[in-house]
Amino acid sequence: MILSKLVRPGNFSLSGTFHEWLLASSCFSCLLLAARMIITGSAFYLFLPWNLFLAFIPYWITWWMTRNVSIIENKIKLALALAACLLFIPNSFYIITDLFHLSNPVATGFRSAPRWFDLLLIFSFAWNGILCGIISLRRVEIIISLIRGRNFSVLLVFGVMWLCAFGIYIGRFLRFNSWDIVTDPFSLAAEIVDMIIHPFENSYAWGMTLCYAGFMTLLYFTIKKLSESFVPVK
Repeated sequence: MILSKLVRPGNFSLSGTFHEWLLASSCFSCLLLAARMIITGSAFYLFLPWNLFLAFIPYWITWWMTRNVSIIENKIKLALALAACLLFIPNSFYIITDLFHLSNPVATGFRSAPRWFDLLLIFSFAWNGILCGIISLRRVEIIISLIRGRNFSVLLVFGVMWLCAFGIYIGRFLRFNSWDIVTDPFSLAAEIVDMIIHPFENSYAWGMTLCYAGFMTLLYFTIKKLSESFVPVK
């Protein structure tokens, strides 16, 4: 098919070096956490590796999609893969809000860690999560642009970023997880409907959603354009 000729792994591939550096960066974050646990005796930040694991899920899904053209050519398989990917992408950016824990006294064990260390620790995990999210979304954008056109794929990016920001609020403050859409859909739907019906009473939620959506959208397109701006010197 024509699509199979257009959609080749090379169109999406990142250099093996990049994968190695992303893995190295993630390992560095885990080493920071291990050092903190040994020094302070506190396992408070042990949730960070789990959050990073969730951030890697859409990264793995999109990588798998780009290595199996049959998925992209099959509408049902493509829809399921994209749904699974979009369901977990908010986790990639969610780690940004873990910076809230910097002021949490529970994080301190028998010996406190320097504030700069905790800032570096959380930010390193957040940065790795952001990279996973941006790469995952970029792969989705390329796939959709080949199927529906560039304009539609760009609009999709805006929509996904808005949903990510909304999902971050739901996860951080309402304490829902990605899988609650399956395990507890009615409670999740009730909260969302309430926010839509009473927007002014939920101004905090919509304010956060708007600001985070704007920031993440700008971050995505900035990194995207940055990568495109470097051209080989002939």
